[in-house]
Amino acid sequence: MNTTLTLLDTAQNAAQNQTPGGGIFSNPIFMIVIYVAIFAALYFFLIRPNSKKKKEEAEMRNSISVGDEVTTIGGIIGRVVAVKDEEDAIVIETGSDRVKLKMKKWCISTIDNQKEAPVAEKTEKKGLFGFKKKKKEEE
Repeated sequence: MNTTLTLLDTAQNAAQNQTPGGGIFSNPIFMIVIYVAIFAALYFFLIRPNSKKKKEEAEMRNSISVGDEVTTIGGIIGRVVAVKDEEDAIVIETGSDRVKLKMKKWCISTIDNQKEAPVAEKTEKKGLFGFKKKKKEEE
């Protein structure tokens, strides 16, 4: 009977020393930090790359000039004959029969080759952390 009382006393003391509410996960500041971290992750993985991509596409479409080979979102390939900035449109010429099509700039998917392509500098391949890769010695 003596051991039963000591077990009950230790159980009561342990119950009195527990913090109410379940610990750190119920702390409101911790919950706010979790929500901020989730929003930051969504921003850096979803929102920011999309806005960056849209900005690059708009810059590409505004840099179209006469003589560029372009591909539309519908798959039409042609050479730019005229750029009409006031209408936000371009005129492309397709094929050997020289059919001319007037299209909006937003329908341009890619510029295949530009009239005056910049000279590409030779870049060295770098590894994962930005260090130069070592060339394998020929034996």
